Amino acid sequence: MSDYHLRVYTQCIVADMTVPLALLGLLEREPSHGYDLKRDYDTLFGRGRPLPFGQVYSTLGRLARDGKVAGQSEPGDGPDRKRYAITPLGRQEVATWLAEPVAAEPYLQTVLFTKVVLALMLGRDAAGYLDAQRATHMRRMRELAEIKRGGPLTDALLADHAMFHLEADLRWIDVTQARLGALAEVVRAS
Repeated sequence: MSDYHLRVYTQCIVADMTVPLALLGLLEREPSHGYDLKRDYDTLFGRGRPLPFGQVYSTLGRLARDGKVAGQSEPGDGPDRKRYAITPLGRQEVATWLAEPVAAEPYLQTVLFTKVVLALMLGRDAAGYLDAQRATHMRRMRELAEIKRGGPLTDALLADHAMFHLEADLRWIDVTQARLGALAEVVRAS
């Protein structure tokens, strides 16, 4: 898998998830050190895009400042380490977040649409762009199918999610390609 495709894949997966809420959820499960939180986050949510240690500790600092976690220093080998625990305020935030459905984003202004309109506006090959995009989507779907075949259930479910979005894009590409002539007239008239 190319670095670009891996970045796109992981951005799609974690786009709707916020790091602070994910860390709070992990802390609700059990108190943990920052290192353990990073490891668990990377294992469950990172998918090739590990969370930087600096982001873990700066996020924990903000959560502590806001009263959502509390850190307890523990002596050990080397410098003192903090074990973080979620507070009642943090628990309430996780409960509220988990109870709220994710917005059904209609993606009314997408990069795909913008490129097609601009290609038509500038007299470029919009149909060629759509063909190239279809090929890119199909390649990505094959990569995701491979992830599903060889990975654990969590990876398979995430790959399914990404594939369903790609399938919707492919349907849109087909419909748009069939309507390019009409769209070109609308774009030229504006």
